[in-house]
Amino acid sequence: MKPRELVEQFPHTILAFRGYNVANFGRTPELLQHPAYSPIVIAALTEASKIAGEILGRQVDLVNHVREKKKTDLDSYADDVTMIVAVELAQLRLLQECFQIDYRSAKLSMGYSLGEISALIAGGVVTMEHALVPPLKLAADCVDLAAEVSMGVLFSREGSVALDEVEQLCQEINCAGNGVIGISALLSPNSLLLLGQQNTVECFKKRMKEQLSCPVYLRKNDSHWPPLHSPIVWQRSIPNRSAEMLHTMPAEFKRPSPPILSLVSGDVGYTETNVRAMLHRWCDHPQRLWDGVYQSLAMGVKTIVHVGPQPNIIPATFKRLHDNVEAQTRGSIGMRALSVAISRPWLKALLPARTALMNAPNVQHVILEDWLLEQTV
Repeated sequence: MKPRELVEQFPHTILAFRGYNVANFGRTPELLQHPAYSPIVIAALTEASKIAGEILGRQVDLVNHVREKKKTDLDSYADDVTMIVAVELAQLRLLQECFQIDYRSAKLSMGYSLGEISALIAGGVVTMEHALVPPLKLAADCVDLAAEVSMGVLFSREGSVALDEVEQLCQEINCAGNGVIGISALLSPNSLLLLGQQNTVECFKKRMKEQLSCPVYLRKNDSHWPPLHSPIVWQRSIPNRSAEMLHTMPAEFKRPSPPILSLVSGDVGYTETNVRAMLHRWCDHPQRLWDGVYQSLAMGVKTIVHVGPQPNIIPATFKRLHDNVEAQTRGSIGMRALSVAISRPWLKALLPARTALMNAPNVQHVILEDWLLEQTV
C-alpha cells in the first residue's frame, strides 16, 4: 500500500498497538539504522530512557538496548515495557513527519495490554512521562510474581467456552490455597488465556473435562508472565497502589483522539473524566480482545495498522477469524475448507446474529514497521 492509499484509508482505519511479549525488538534495529528514520527513533528512545531512569532510579539506555539487541527476559521487563511504548510512539511520528499522515485522523485506536497505555499517550490524554509511572514503579513486583506464573491457552473446537464455568473452576482451585489462577484475556468465544501460579494450570487441565460442559483443550506456554489482567496482582495490592498513583497523575480532561476502543471495557469507553478509573480496572480485569475485534468490524473498520515492534496477538486473532469466516462462508471451494467450516460450530452459531464478522476477510492489515521499511524516503 502506497502512502497516498494509506492516507485515503485512514478515516476507516484502526491503530492497533501491541503489548509486552517474550520477543520485543521486531524490526526496530533496522528503523534505528535507517538514514531517514534514525533521528526520530533515537530521539524517542532517548526521551523514554530519561523518563524511565528517573522513575527507576538507575541508568537506562534504550538506544544501546536496541542497537545491541540485548536479551529480553523478566530481568529486562521494565526496560522492555519502556522500549515498546517509545517505539510505538516513534512509529507514529515517522508516519507524521516523513509521510505527512496524521495518525489522529484514524477512526479508532485499540491496544492489547500495554498497548492501551500507548494509545492513551498517542491520543493526547496523558504524556509518556506520567503514563509510565505506575507500570514502571510496580514492575519489580510484577516480575517477582511472574517467577511462578505460567500461561494456559484454553480453547474448544466444538463450541463456545462457558465463562461462568471457567470462572467457577478457577475459584474452586483458588480455594485450595495452593496458588491463584484466573482468566487474563478473552480471545474469542471459543478461546481464552489463563494465568496461574504454581501448579494451578495443571490442576485446571486435570479437572476441566469433568467440570466444563463444552469439550476443551489446554496448551501450556513454557514462558513466565507478569500476571497483569488477572487476580494474581491482588497479592501485591498492585491495582490499589496503581490507583493511588493515578490520583495525582496529570491528564487532560478530554476524550482521546482518535477514540480508543478499550479492551478493559470492550467498547469505546473513555470519557473526559474516567481515564483513572479505566486504568485502575486495566490492572486486574481480563483483556476483552474479542469484544474489540467485533466492535471494530461493526464500526466499519476497513484497515488495521498494527503499531509496534513485531505485532503478534491482535494480527493473529484477526487472521484466525479471517480464515474461519472464509472457510465457513465459502466451503464449496474444496473439501479441506468445508471440513474447517464444519469444525467451527461456535462461529456458525454467531454469524446470523453478528453479521459484522462477515467483514473480516475484507479488512486490510498493515504491519507498520514493515510498511515503513518498504517505503522510499
